[in-house]
Amino acid sequence: MLPRVIRQTIFSSSHRFSHVKNVLPKILRSHRRNLVTSVDPSSGLSEEQQQIYKTALNFAHQEMRPHMAEWDEHEMFPVDTMKKAAALGFGAIYARDEFGGTGLSRLDASIVFEALSQGCVSTTAYISIHNMCAWMIDTFGSEDLRKHWVPQLASMEKLASYCLTEPGAGSDAGSLSTSAKKSGGDLILNGSKAFISGGGDTDVYLIMCRTGEPGPKGISCVLVEKGTPGLSFGKKEKKIGWNSQPTRAVILEDCRVPISNIIGKEGQGFSIAMKGLNGGRINIASCSLGAAQASLEISKDHLQVRKQFGKPLADFQHNQFQIARMATKLIASRMMIRNAATALEESHPNHVTLCSMAKLYATEACFEIVNTALQLHGGYGYLKDYPIQQYLRDIRVHLILEGTNEVMQMVIAKDILKFK
Repeated sequence: MLPRVIRQTIFSSSHRFSHVKNVLPKILRSHRRNLVTSVDPSSGLSEEQQQIYKTALNFAHQEMRPHMAEWDEHEMFPVDTMKKAAALGFGAIYARDEFGGTGLSRLDASIVFEALSQGCVSTTAYISIHNMCAWMIDTFGSEDLRKHWVPQLASMEKLASYCLTEPGAGSDAGSLSTSAKKSGGDLILNGSKAFISGGGDTDVYLIMCRTGEPGPKGISCVLVEKGTPGLSFGKKEKKIGWNSQPTRAVILEDCRVPISNIIGKEGQGFSIAMKGLNGGRINIASCSLGAAQASLEISKDHLQVRKQFGKPLADFQHNQFQIARMATKLIASRMMIRNAATALEESHPNHVTLCSMAKLYATEACFEIVNTALQLHGGYGYLKDYPIQQYLRDIRVHLILEGTNEVMQMVIAKDILKFK
């Protein structure tokens, strides 16, 4: 429905049509939502959001981009750089400011991750997971847990890992088998988690474990601190991408923690995990978006400089069409991501579906953009001297994690077809 002021202007008998024709465009401009209108990522953002984006992008170019190849090659976890990012407010972006969170919106967080990922996708993806954990503790944790952990996570003096996936429970997360049995005022955890980002190098592990009946309703979320007896880690996994963050199995063998370490209520863990993933899907799609934005910009420069058959590659119509498709997919992805972020922030009834749609479309479209960028570079694109191959390797996993894209289609179809 049109805002009341617009309807009054149109239908008031005291206004002649000629007056409406002159006034209406101004009123519409003052009431419309900000829209993405160009390839420029800052387009459609408020002045404050443009400043947030600029700050994050400058940090990415100065502190991350010069080192991303080294971090990848030597599998370095750049903790000091992440602490610098936290000093800018990027350690707990959408946690409340009561205990040190930045208190920004989901859209603001998406803008930050899009900008940072242009400097290093892998490192930014870990920062996004850390942010998800900080939000889970801040939103569902007890006052004592919030007071103790949120300030340390916001500064990234302590780092967090999200532990849902198991060797036998990936997409079917509700069937997880890691157990937590009560013993006096404690819980004793047994089981293992697979593919844990930061595993072994981080300080706090949010473990989804079974405290009750089979299925999702029997799952709780329990905080386990590194150094707790019974907590250990598997070997560091060798991956084709995401090499600036370690990935290990998390192993729990008679690991005893106080019952007060439960995040939220007993049996609420699966719900908390899924709510975390709604934001995680926007965040990881935003990381893909940053890689696609950087790849498009690099490709544009390459086509204008590189010559074949006596003229720049940009003069060949095929390459022009490729750039046009890349730009179109980029803007479509950005609009879906930002729309989903706003829906999540406002608790829109369809926010789960919109987050899934954004993750599904943007991760696939952005992978296609980066892959096309590599092709436009020819043999040079395949060399590690050029960053596009690293963007490609790093964002490939985004089609798998935070819920595979096949699961995203299941979530979307369930909502559209209204399955029980």
